[in-house]
Amino acid sequence: MTSTFLPDQRSGGGEAVLPPPVAGAGGGRARRRLLHWLTAMGFQLPALVLFGVLVLLPILFALYASFFRWGGFGMPSDYTGTDNFTRLFQDDVFLGDLWRCLVLVVLSLALQLPFALAMAVLLNQRIRGRAVYRMLFFAPYVLSEAITGVLFGMIFAPDDGLADHLLSDIGLGALGGKWFSDPSTVMATLFLVMTWKYFGFHMMLYLAGLQSIPAELTEAATVDGAGPWQRFRHVTLPLLAPTLRISVFLSVIGSIQLFDLVWVVTAGGPDHHSETMAVTMFQYGFKRYQVGYASAISVAMFAISLVFALAYQRFVLRRDLAGATTNMRGDGA
Repeated sequence: MTSTFLPDQRSGGGEAVLPPPVAGAGGGRARRRLLHWLTAMGFQLPALVLFGVLVLLPILFALYASFFRWGGFGMPSDYTGTDNFTRLFQDDVFLGDLWRCLVLVVLSLALQLPFALAMAVLLNQRIRGRAVYRMLFFAPYVLSEAITGVLFGMIFAPDDGLADHLLSDIGLGALGGKWFSDPSTVMATLFLVMTWKYFGFHMMLYLAGLQSIPAELTEAATVDGAGPWQRFRHVTLPLLAPTLRISVFLSVIGSIQLFDLVWVVTAGGPDHHSETMAVTMFQYGFKRYQVGYASAISVAMFAISLVFALAYQRFVLRRDLAGATTNMRGDGA
């Protein structure tokens, strides 16, 4: 409402006075704010209910069940305190799961993501048929993990698989026949399958990031005499850093929670040498009916993922999130 300044008759017109406030103006603003809040809550309530029922309640129940010796039938009643969590750190299989998770994370960061980045840089160039190559490299990610597992189970089948036949044709038949059946090669073979399955996803992320970089910057660097490596090192890589950080985050979280591909291909064998935390949880919960201990494993997985996510957001994604966060006034303060 625009205020009108009127001359003060008593002071000879030297001062301006405001008209009296309109009655009920403050109450009208409060009612509008309440109406806006109720409208916002009306739109958010279905999502909040679904999130609570499908996410929060299962997490809380898993935490509750982890304090019991429970077979999954009826309600938990045999309270054991923290025995299930103590058992975790005495379980060689679970400790092995942690080690294998770390190995997968390191291999993903050291090999899979650089390979995806190299392919993205290559396919960002003006080469003939690059759209076809992009489609071919991204296609494995579209396949389900079950299909991928069955496919590579046949490719790496001992003696009869395609991989063994190819090695025999080039005179390296002695290297075949192991793959998923040998503890010394199962993790390397599994990582090879994971790379085939997931590198296309990261490649497409990097391609999207590369295409958002203004071409003028690369052209200016070229005019200044920068070579291909210098342009990549000092122009492309810094501008691609936010995409790289998101890719690393997704890769680490995916390695922690890996289940379906491993279950279809090896089911954790041979002798637990390819088992992950999620596979161990499934084995105890649905094969051995030790749901209390399986719940403790699930809580440990959740805690590891949560701690990593919070630490990564705090120390790595802080600058990216700060640039995307605004307050109600929209001034970024």
